[in-house]
Amino acid sequence: MVTINRPDLKNALTNRMWEDLADIGRRIPKNPKNKVVILRGSKNRFTSGSDIKQFNELSMQEANLAFNKMEEAISTFEKIPLPTIGSINGPAMGAGFELALACDIRIGTSNTLMGIPVERLGITLNQVFVKKIADYIGKSQTMDLVYTDRLLKPKECYDLGFLNYLLEEDEDINSFTIQIGKIIMEQSPASVLAVKRSVSFNNPTISIPWETGVSSSLDPIDFTEGVRSFVEKRKPNFLRR
Repeated sequence: MVTINRPDLKNALTNRMWEDLADIGRRIPKNPKNKVVILRGSKNRFTSGSDIKQFNELSMQEANLAFNKMEEAISTFEKIPLPTIGSINGPAMGAGFELALACDIRIGTSNTLMGIPVERLGITLNQVFVKKIADYIGKSQTMDLVYTDRLLKPKECYDLGFLNYLLEEDEDINSFTIQIGKIIMEQSPASVLAVKRSVSFNNPTISIPWETGVSSSLDPIDFTEGVRSFVEKRKPNFLRR
């Protein structure tokens, strides 16, 4: 579980925090014990994005470098060859919205807000990010969202497909997220990651670590165990990562 922890400033990420997030994203798949990644913010907030105040002290060149670090961190997290779940309790704005969309599955609550309030800041959005939003809600809706700086309320986020789950007020998001993670961990890692690679067709760097290069619909190890467990009427034991 990865927690963005800067609650006094709405979990806004500094340059150093973006660097740390990129480093975490690179290290996660190297540990065979990691099977599912949960990304959340502390104190019932996800993240309001980058800490804009820090840019007031940077030159244009330094600001561009900072944005590059931010994009690198988000891209690194998106490319993690493991299932990722975003626990979006609270605002996910600007770069926080982009980071949320880098997760495979997103879970929200009645406190969730999503949007890109950057027009007044003179920020030109990453084309890949904008295209991703347009794939969800269409060109005109995307333009309206950015042009007006409006934030999407929880029900809108769910209806537009930005949230996979929208919890009731009495449901605990941490418990629910962990439960979804446990369900995913029971599945065949090969099957799960093959879907992630196929869905992320525009992101060819996502690969299955144990691929042999042979095109097949059957993983040689997980398929054997899956069939055997079915015949033996038990849960499959997918040990490999």
